[in-house]
Amino acid sequence: MLKRAMWFGGAVALFSGRLLAQEEPATEAASEEPPAEEASASAAVSFSTDSGTDADADASASDSDNSSYMKRYAPTDGRVEIGAFTGFLFVSSGHNLRNDSPHRAYEIPTRYMVGGRLGWYPSKFIGLEAEYMHARGAVRNAADTSDERVDFNSPRAQLVAQIGLWSITPFLVLGGGVLQSNSRPLGPDTDGLLHFGVGLKAALGESVALRLDLRENMTDRVNEDYGDIAWHEEAQLGLAFNLDRPAPVAAPVKRAEPDGDRDTVPDGRDECPNMPALTANGCPPDTDGDGVFDPDDHCPREKGIAPDGCPDRDSDKDGIPLPCDLCPEEKGVQPDGCPVRDTDGDGILDDKDKCPKEPETANGFEDADGCPDEVPKEVAAFTGVIQGIEFDRAKATIRNTSVRTLSKAVDVLKKHPSVRVEISGHTSSEGDAEFNQKLSEERAAAVKAWLVDHGIESDRIETRGAGPSEPIADNKTAAGRAKNRRIEFKLLKK
Repeated sequence: MLKRAMWFGGAVALFSGRLLAQEEPATEAASEEPPAEEASASAAVSFSTDSGTDADADASASDSDNSSYMKRYAPTDGRVEIGAFTGFLFVSSGHNLRNDSPHRAYEIPTRYMVGGRLGWYPSKFIGLEAEYMHARGAVRNAADTSDERVDFNSPRAQLVAQIGLWSITPFLVLGGGVLQSNSRPLGPDTDGLLHFGVGLKAALGESVALRLDLRENMTDRVNEDYGDIAWHEEAQLGLAFNLDRPAPVAAPVKRAEPDGDRDTVPDGRDECPNMPALTANGCPPDTDGDGVFDPDDHCPREKGIAPDGCPDRDSDKDGIPLPCDLCPEEKGVQPDGCPVRDTDGDGILDDKDKCPKEPETANGFEDADGCPDEVPKEVAAFTGVIQGIEFDRAKATIRNTSVRTLSKAVDVLKKHPSVRVEISGHTSSEGDAEFNQKLSEERAAAVKAWLVDHGIESDRIETRGAGPSEPIADNKTAAGRAKNRRIEFKLLKK
């Protein structure tokens, strides 16, 4: 046991000496003047433009933030640490933890432990620590597998040698103390203890670090035929708190001019302070010069209008944009965006005109289809004076002798539903003119009512009374007056 401890102590001393030897030259190097090349580079930087200086400062700050963690929380000289830990103690089966009674074959399985420590680090490479560990478990009799409670306590001190250059700090420990145990089967006992190990600290912030220790503990062995050392492994995980870490001194930083959009053009010279752009005036380019900057311009090479910077592709507002709209200045319809034309000029647009290249014959017969036509003979028979429609004298009462003629008119109108007619009533000049005017109107209305009652739509028929104003014969003779008392049908054009 003594030889292994001396070898390990010598290795730690050599390691610590090298670290201490490196510390002082590093301090001297820090005070030396920079090489001429570095001085020239610094001078060159000082003559750069304002915007370049700002960019360099920002880039330098960013690089510093990304790369300085490894040194930001590095250990410092002259600090005091406290810590707490937990872990496991793996007690050797060859332990000699017993009182003066004869040794019995008891095993002590792995022990769960807790503890705390206090450390002083005069240098960031060397420290001294005092530590106390407590573990509780059971003693197991190999013969009857019974368990008995056992307590362990270990006050100890140790030397810590660490590489105190970074926020993640590896270290070695070497120390000694005692290992005390107390159980009913074995009684109380205290053995001397030497220990050594390795570990790692990882800073979590300015004043706290996560700490991991892996150790070997050496005590007397019960049976020296197998050597004189009982080896007890130990694993610790805990936290270390720095009680007096000096506040870091921030290096002076030149205050840069405000640059809200961080495009390297200071706000005082940036014509677009809220739009980042790597241009001399700080504004994005506007290739087509339409006032909409290229990042927002959907048509950067065509002069357009806000908000998308594209030309108005539907200037006639007919819902059909260019290039689909073949009539961009006229509101039109699908599919070409042109208005519907009237090719034959008959007043019926081509989309409704069954004969778009031939004009409609406006004769009152199917005038809505746009095609030339002739009035059928059966329809023509009911135009002009309609013979066979008679009324009682000086009345608007239709005589029964008129039914045959009116029935034929109903048949023709039903067969040709597009035909619309005007029914006009006429009288002779015999009698009072006002009476005759009213009588002519009533007789035309009576004929319409008869036709409507027999199935003809009312909106297909119009009526008027002409009185004696439109004679077709001489009112001075009885025959002429008889001819002037008449009903006429006229086809209505569209």
